[in-house]
Amino acid sequence: MLQAVFSNARQLLEDLSGLLFGRRSPAATPRVSAAGGPIRYEPLQRLLLTDGVSRTLFEEYAAHRGAARGHEETGWMLMGLRENLQAIALATLPAGAKSESSVAHVRFNSTGQAVGSRIVRQADKRLTILGLVHTHPGSLRHPSDGDYRGDHQWVRHLRGNEGIFGIGTANGTEAAESLFVEQPRPHVQQMGDMCMSWYALRQEDARYRPLPVGMTLGPDLARPLHSVWAVVEAHAERLERLFKQQAGVTFEVAEGKSGAELIVNVPLSEPQQAVRVALRDKDVRFYLRRGDETVEADCPDERVDRGVYLLLAELAAQG
Repeated sequence: MLQAVFSNARQLLEDLSGLLFGRRSPAATPRVSAAGGPIRYEPLQRLLLTDGVSRTLFEEYAAHRGAARGHEETGWMLMGLRENLQAIALATLPAGAKSESSVAHVRFNSTGQAVGSRIVRQADKRLTILGLVHTHPGSLRHPSDGDYRGDHQWVRHLRGNEGIFGIGTANGTEAAESLFVEQPRPHVQQMGDMCMSWYALRQEDARYRPLPVGMTLGPDLARPLHSVWAVVEAHAERLERLFKQQAGVTFEVAEGKSGAELIVNVPLSEPQQAVRVALRDKDVRFYLRRGDETVEADCPDERVDRGVYLLLAELAAQG
């Protein structure tokens, strides 16, 4: 069973709530609605998934089942918009290769999740953590008692003191191939033999409650990150440190000569000038951009943060 969504609730507060929302609980900070007034968070009545998010969950779940560790649990973090009565899921962050998983639980790599969250929120600062999805290797379509012990402590750090939890299961038998997601119950989505069951949990709740789910058009804003997630995890601590120390750092996913790359942009004081770092697998390359011209820089250190500071020092020495 899922013993802890992250290492523990206290670690989560440090690594995620503090990074994304500040040190206070989100419920203590009034949010402003589109009409200009504060949002009053009521118990969630509905979850909306974009078709991009739903596609990611089912496609990656199917791929995981066919992999060598397919008998173990896997999971995703959900990010999106929290409204007063509903939540809209717009992005998924994978548990990743550095997560700890077995047939009984999955623990996410919180540093990688924190960096991924920062990257996704470049698109819209309103995006927030909504909850988590994880799979059960058996037929249990409901969060376990072990899930509850971690989740009911964690949700107090989310907006509205409430989290969304999805449980993925598969019956393991031959099923008719399905070309689309069906909805046999208001809180259940099914595609072939794969099933996603959705629940909500507030801090004061004694049990999870089924959460009706709907679909809407829209992307998975984090889907490009999935192709470079191993790079995000490998450099997460240094990327996080660089983000905190340098103003204006941005990230993007670009298609390089050998595949997808994570690009880190560190702006310089002069207009239209920046240090750029391209990360792919174990390959780390540094560039200097001046206007429309980009030239590769010879850097003796492949550690992202140290390499950037060495280049900045060299530029300062050059005047």
